[in-house]
Amino acid sequence: MTTLQRAQCHVKAHPLALDVALAAAVLLCMMGASFVDPNSQGHGGWTARTPDLLSLLLMVLGAAALTLRRRAPMKVLAFTGTASLVESVTADPRAPVAMSAVIALYTVASTTDRTTSWRVGLLTMTVLTGSAMLAGPLPWYAQENLGIFAWTGMAATAGDAVRSRRAFIDAIRERAERAERTREEEARRRVAEERLRIARDLHDVVAHHIALVNVQAGVAAHVMDKRPDQAKEALAHVREASRSALNELRATVGLLRQSGDPEAPTEPAPGLHRLDELVGTFHNAGLPVEVARADQDTTLPAAIDLAAYRVIQEALTNVRKHAGAEAKAEVSVVRVGPNIEITVLDNGPGRGAGEEGPDEGGGHGLLGMRERVTAVGGRCTTGPRYGGGFRVHAILPVKSGPRAADGAASLVQRTAQM
Repeated sequence: MTTLQRAQCHVKAHPLALDVALAAAVLLCMMGASFVDPNSQGHGGWTARTPDLLSLLLMVLGAAALTLRRRAPMKVLAFTGTASLVESVTADPRAPVAMSAVIALYTVASTTDRTTSWRVGLLTMTVLTGSAMLAGPLPWYAQENLGIFAWTGMAATAGDAVRSRRAFIDAIRERAERAERTREEEARRRVAEERLRIARDLHDVVAHHIALVNVQAGVAAHVMDKRPDQAKEALAHVREASRSALNELRATVGLLRQSGDPEAPTEPAPGLHRLDELVGTFHNAGLPVEVARADQDTTLPAAIDLAAYRVIQEALTNVRKHAGAEAKAEVSVVRVGPNIEITVLDNGPGRGAGEEGPDEGGGHGLLGMRERVTAVGGRCTTGPRYGGGFRVHAILPVKSGPRAADGAASLVQRTAQM
C-alpha cells in the first residue's frame, strides 16, 4: 500500500479530523485575506488593513461551524450563510466570511440529490449576492460582489459533480456485485443440477445390473448342490451383468475426469434399438417380459431415446426386485401423434414397481424416472393397477423442443457412452 492509499484510508477512518483540519485551513485563509486590502490606491499594490472585531468573530464562528458540516450540512450552510450576509451588509472593509458559506454549500450539494442541490445553491447565490449588491457599502458592480456570485455558483456545481461521480461509481460497484452474486448463484444451481443428474445416471446403471446379479447369485446358491450346470449358467450371467455394470460405471465416472485426462469411451448412448438386449437380460434373470412395439420408422433424438430406454430399464428392474417371483411384465412402445408412449405393466401381487417410491421405500427410482422424463419435455405417471400389479406410463415428445434441449443437453453429453 502506497503512502497516498494509507492517507486515504486514514481520512476515511477519521472524517472529523479532516473536517477540523479543513476548518483550520479555511480560517487561516480568511484571516490572511482580511488583513490585506486589494483596493489600495497606493502604487498599484496591496496594503495591510485591520478588520473590525465583528468580522473576526464571524470568521471564527463560520470556520468552527464547518467542523459539523457532515453531520448537519443544511444547518451549517444556514449558519455560515447568515454570517456572510451580516458581514456583507455591515462590514467596511469587508472580510471574506463568505468562504465558509462556499464550503458549506459544496458539502450540501455533494450529499443531497440534484434538485435540492440546485435549489439551495440558487437560493444561497441569490441571497448573498443580492444583499451584497443592494445593501452593502460597495457599489453593486464591485468585484467582491461578483466574486460571491461566482464562488457560490462554482461550489454548487462542483458539489453536484462530485455527488454524480460518487453515485456513478456506486452504481457500477453494485452492478458488479450483483453480477458476481448472479454468477455464484448460477454456478451453485448448475452444480446442484449436475449432482442430481449424475446421481440419477448412477442409479439407473447400478440398480439394473446389481438387481440381476442378486437374482442370479441367489439362483446359483439354491441349485449349486443338485444342479451344478444350472448354477454354472447362473454364475455366468452374474459375471456378464457385473462386467456390464463395471463398464457403464467406468464410462460414467470417466466423464468426471479433468480435461487433461485421457478421453472417455465414445460408445453410442443406449436407446430403444437395444431394447431386445435389455429384455434378454431380464429373461435370463427369470422375469418373463412381453414386448409390443408400434413405433416403426420413428427416429428419436438422442435425449428422448435415452430417456425411453432408462424408463423401461428402471421399471423392469423394480418389477424384478419387488413384484414377486411369479410376476410377469409387459412393455409397449407406441407412436401416438407427435409423441411416443412407453408403458410397463406387471401383475405382481405386491406393490410392484412402486415399491421403490421415494415416499415409501427411501429409494429414488421413480423420482429419477419422473425427473428424466420431465427434463426432455415429457410426462410420467406411475401407480398400482386395479386388481394388482403396477403401471408405469411415460409420454415423450418425438421431437425435442427448447425445453427438452435445455434440460437434456448436458445429460446426453454425460451419458453418451453408456
